Order: sequence, then C-alpha cells, then structure tokens
Amino acid sequence: MTTYRADSAADAAAVLRPADTLAIGLGPAHPVAFLHALGERDDWQDLLIFGALLTDLYQVVAAPGVRYHSGFFGPAERFFRDAGAAVEYVPADFRRFEPIVQRLAPRVMATAAAPPDGEGYMSLSLHAGALVDEWHRCGADPERVLVVEYSPHFPRTFGLPPEHTHRLHVDEVDVLLESDARPVDLPDPEPDDVDRAIAAEAQRFIPDHATLQTGIGAIPSLLASLLAQGDGGGYGVHSEMFTNGLMELHLAGKVTNADKGEFEGFSVTTFAAGVPALYEFLDENPDVRFLPVDVVNDARTIAGNRRFVSINGATAIDLHGQVAADTIGGRQYSGTGGHEDFLAGAGLQLDDTSLLCLRSSVERPDGRASRIVANLAPDMLVTTPRHQVQVVVTEWGAADLQGLTVRERAEALVRIAHPDHRAELAEAALAIR
Repeated sequence: MTTYRADSAADAAAVLRPADTLAIGLGPAHPVAFLHALGERDDWQDLLIFGALLTDLYQVVAAPGVRYHSGFFGPAERFFRDAGAAVEYVPADFRRFEPIVQRLAPRVMATAAAPPDGEGYMSLSLHAGALVDEWHRCGADPERVLVVEYSPHFPRTFGLPPEHTHRLHVDEVDVLLESDARPVDLPDPEPDDVDRAIAAEAQRFIPDHATLQTGIGAIPSLLASLLAQGDGGGYGVHSEMFTNGLMELHLAGKVTNADKGEFEGFSVTTFAAGVPALYEFLDENPDVRFLPVDVVNDARTIAGNRRFVSINGATAIDLHGQVAADTIGGRQYSGTGGHEDFLAGAGLQLDDTSLLCLRSSVERPDGRASRIVANLAPDMLVTTPRHQVQVVVTEWGAADLQGLTVRERAEALVRIAHPDHRAELAEAALAIR
C-alpha cells in the first residue's frame, strides 16, 4: 500500500465522496483539522457520520446533506440537535461502538494520533476506545480509506504489548495528514459547598490501596484532590477515562498500582481528556497504559481488581434504585458510556464498592426539584437497573442499598433526599413492597 501524504486538511477531506460513510472515534480521537475541513465543503448529498462526544462545533455536522449519529452526546451534539441539525442518538454503551461500526462498514475512517516515531509507528495518543481493530481492518482493505491526522501536540502514550500495542504504522494508512491541532482543553468545573459535602461523604468509602475508577465532573475531581491531600495512599487506577484528578493523585505520589490485581504496576485507561498539563503528564509516561474499551470496561476484568471503587454520577434515581444518568426531561443529554459496566463490575466482589454521587435537588425556574424521585418514568430513561446500584451519595448522606429489600432501599433513599422533599417521598415509599 502507498500512503498518500496530504498537503492540507482540505486535500485530505477531498477523499470523501458527496454520498459517503465516515466513522470517527470518541472525543479525543477526533482528527480536528480534517473535520473542520469537511465543514468547508458544500457538495454533500448524503454523508453519514458515526461518532461520539464532539469536542468542537464542527460545521460539517450542520451542513445540508449530512447526518450525524452519535453514541454519546456532549455540549456540541446538544447544540446542533437543538439548532435543527440531523443529529440523532444511537443507544449503546462504549463497548458496543465497535459492532455498530462493523455493521455500518464505513468506507472512510479517521482518527488522530501522535507523530510517527523513527520506525513509522504512530501512537493512538489519547484514545484506544472501541475502534482500534476496525482501524487496522480499514487500513488493510483496498476498498476502504483510513485517514490519520497527527500533530506534535498529541502526546505519545503506550499500550500493553504484544496484544495491545496502541499504535498504527504509516504503511497501514491511506491518507496521512500533519496538522497543528491541539487536544481539547477540558478544565474541571469549580466545586461548591454541595460538591464538597458529597465528596467528603464519598471519601469514607475509599480505603487505602483501593483501585479507583472516576468519571468526569466536579465531584470525582474534588474527591481525587481530597485523596491526593489526605493521609491514605497505595491506590491503583483502572478507569475508562483518565482525568485531571487522577493526574493529581499520581503527582501526589498516592498511586502505586502495586496491589490492584488486574494489570498490576500500571494505571489502565481507554481514553483521556483534561487540561494541557494532563497531556504533558501523559506524554511518554510508562505508568499509564491505554487499552481497548472491551478490556478496560469488561465487568469480570473490573472485578479482578482488589478493593475496587467506582465513582460516577447520575441525573436522578428513583425509590426503586433505578438510575438515570444520560437523559433529562426525556431528552438525550449524554450517553451510557461505561456507566453500567463499572457498576456491574464493582458489584461482583464483596470488597468492591460502587458510588453514585448526585445532588439531592436542582433549582429550576419553577422551584426546587428533587433528584430522588418516586419513579423515573415518564420523564427519564433508565441508564442502570436497580440491581446494580450499591451506594448512593448526596450532600445529606449515603445510602448503601446492597442487600436491602425494596422497602428498605426506598426508606434509605428518602433519608438522603433534600428535607423539602422527604415527606412526599416517604409517602410514595409506603406503596413499595
């Protein structure tokens, strides 16, 4: 195969036909200059793009003749949908992205990467995700086109060879584009007093030498900061997303990965997103390894870690223990991601714990609304079923639901609801048997 080295992003974008199919990975895998160049074309007839978690307002998504199917919504997807673009959600957890793309069989696939090394290998940088095998298959198929955009601003990261090399060779690539693109700058939201109360409550459930998974947001980041500043240590990391907070925990010397069980000696993740300092930390860092999501998010692999603690959020939970984490008011807000995987994995061993952290209420134009509700339906959809939920944390305390009856679970959740809503919820709980 002869690799074509594109002279510009527009040159690379020209490989797509007006009617075509394109697949890109999640967020940090996005080839930024290439996607912006697609938005400069005005000849689209029927372009279908499959992706997830857009990191910028790529105008190709709003172009006439373009449909965008997303496995995970972020602010950009919500913006384009609300503006009337042909953006639709594809229900799937992160591990199912690969079979979805296999079924789509896109003619063109594209990803970001770090620059080639002396042997021509390009690290997949901030994303292993679900499409690594499909990128290799695409590059080997003469009927398909693999586009790789590399930039010196994308860190060189490592997998765990020989099985998971986390790289592509330039000879596998059909179109190679060099750009000056930078990874997304994703600072953590500033925590407030409610976040601090939730994080302090959640910290009680994290023992020394625990293996941690943290999601994105103010509470997981604050919790990582509390652990970094605390007296404990010896932690391991096995997390779908590698965050600013996990970097802080490493820099504080609190991560050893010496007593975790699975992938001992390494922090394991499948993608990373955060501030520029995070990308500098990850560059050439042998302590952090990027593996495909079907490995990182496998429930049995997760359960193989000792004292595993998953830390995730939710938009609402009902008195049955059903969790909504990706819809608000019946509309798609984010996606399933690895939410259910980590709650499931953390429930398979006695010494593991899953923490679901959420504010007890939210202020709306018509007043305060409880995020602990009698029943999710019809306003929200279930992200995680009730049988996988263990510890629920609000600013009013924690409810450990494991082993409780349906009535006891409802009573425990009422106790951590906002005081303004407890009486109403307690009455609803009387009907649960």
